[in-house]
Amino acid sequence: MPEPRLKMVLVTPEIPYNTGAIGRTCVALGLELVLIKPYGFSLDEKSVRRAGTDYWKHVNLSEYDSWEHFITDRNPPREHLHFFEEHGAQSFYTPDYPEDGYLVFGCESAGLPSSILEGMEDRTFNLPMLSPLVRSLNLANVACAVVYQAMRPQLGG
Repeated sequence: MPEPRLKMVLVTPEIPYNTGAIGRTCVALGLELVLIKPYGFSLDEKSVRRAGTDYWKHVNLSEYDSWEHFITDRNPPREHLHFFEEHGAQSFYTPDYPEDGYLVFGCESAGLPSSILEGMEDRTFNLPMLSPLVRSLNLANVACAVVYQAMRPQLGG
């Protein structure tokens, strides 16, 4: 399998099932999963493995103690960072995603911290919701929709 280029980044994930499902998607598409601590669960919990089924052992996983540690270690170009938030300034259909970009998602209950988003308004995107009855979408569903949109050129879409 080729070295993963596109990365899914979860900042302080809280729900093990979501992380497991996102890990499974990463395995299916050959992506790296980057997790930023603290977590709301332990990675050795059965629920993470259950959601990722028997694929969890194949996840190309990197872990960081903080956002700052991640930024210092990886030093990603600004134009390679794509943040996803309920109230993002642009639709996730808007950007041309680089093959080696970072798709960044916040925790389920609060999203991404303002300290991370500050000055990144042009790099922040949303998924449209047509019904006012829904407050937000499930993190694993959003991550899956985003990654397939980001990978359309590579997947023949």
